[in-house]
Amino acid sequence: MQERIDHQRLYGVLPATVKSLIAISAAVKASGLEPSLIELVKTRASQINGCAFCLHMHTTKARAQGETDERLHLLNAWREAPLYNERERAALAWTEALTRITEGHAPDEIYDAARRVFSEPELAMLTSEIVTINAWNRIAIAYRFAPDLAPAAAARRA
Repeated sequence: MQERIDHQRLYGVLPATVKSLIAISAAVKASGLEPSLIELVKTRASQINGCAFCLHMHTTKARAQGETDERLHLLNAWREAPLYNERERAALAWTEALTRITEGHAPDEIYDAARRVFSEPELAMLTSEIVTINAWNRIAIAYRFAPDLAPAAAARRA
């Protein structure tokens, strides 16, 4: 598949949008939410949306932060896998509800479960990150951004 815009040129094409999305993610990062949780959320939304570019990016970042392959492989089936803690499960459910917004409009029971384990500011930050990754997924899919598989291919050849 051919990229419609080289992802490295996006900043020049959409400078205000890119700056804004980066600023939201920077605020979330500074909020104190667990980096591993943030990468799980970004990966799960990217799975749902079918964004190869973001999936590759966020699984790579998650691994660099110490995330295990086992947890990443089972993320699509997190409800059945005993590998995720209560905060992660609440965040993943909230991610799915907001990513699949047309399938229930963020049900109260999912929100209530998230509120039990996240403070109001934490949940606001988590929500901001979910909105942001969904925006990135849609931009990457619209412009057919291709994941950079060269480092992985080089590692396999070594």
